[in-house]
Amino acid sequence: MAGTTYSMRPSRVLQKLRAGEVAYCTKLNLGDSRAAEIAAMSGFDCIWTDMEHVPNDWSVVEKQILAAKVHGVDTIVRVARGSYSDYIRPLEMDATGIMVPHIMSLADAKAVIRSTKFHPLGLRPVDGGNADGAYCNIDFLDYLSQANEQRFNVLQIEDVEALDELEAIIALPGLDMIFFGPGDFSQSIGAPGQMDHPLLLETRKKIAELALKHGKFAGTVGAVSNCEDLVAMGYSFISIGADVIALNQYYQNIIGQLHKLESKSITSVYSDKTEEGTV
Repeated sequence: MAGTTYSMRPSRVLQKLRAGEVAYCTKLNLGDSRAAEIAAMSGFDCIWTDMEHVPNDWSVVEKQILAAKVHGVDTIVRVARGSYSDYIRPLEMDATGIMVPHIMSLADAKAVIRSTKFHPLGLRPVDGGNADGAYCNIDFLDYLSQANEQRFNVLQIEDVEALDELEAIIALPGLDMIFFGPGDFSQSIGAPGQMDHPLLLETRKKIAELALKHGKFAGTVGAVSNCEDLVAMGYSFISIGADVIALNQYYQNIIGQLHKLESKSITSVYSDKTEEGTV
């Protein structure tokens, strides 16, 4: 309709975080829009789809973003490290957030912010003719302003190298969320899988404290069992669970129950034969 004014879709995650609430996310390894929609329908604020470890192509990611949007749910795309175009393409598909793994230094963080934020925070290349810009239906300056306001970057701290400049990284203008990855971090400090290692625990706590100090959001992976502790520590964005874990648990539970039935049936038959004197 002529004269219609378009605006960028607001971020559900940012709305909750800015209101002082906790936003919950879940991770998808499966390249299927139906898996994404099921996760979105369950009530999560955000789905996290992956291109760092998972062989998803852009068309798969686009469909997952669309599936989440139907239910008013945000999508974060974790990219593989690459050129600026690898960072902005998910945003132009209307992903709400871009997650960049393995931030190694202050210079590294600055480069990511430059590529993911428009002026005055960065110099992200401008198009506006894609889903996030309502296909050229949002005014140029409004598009830049709304994208900086309603889309967010997530920089992951997963390596010991970043610790020397950690506060400077978190304090950067244009950084929206700092995300602690304990798995890779444990490997980086020479203690793979030791989630109770003192340096890991200290770093997780320090990231939350520095995020609060500099007005940034802190995110990490967690579980229902430690969610309250993470929130008390200062984390307001928590990713819990994954589609592959859910499927594993579901199918293994079915097989476990079937094996119990088989065992019970065999025991019953043996008992009957004993009573009949045939054993």
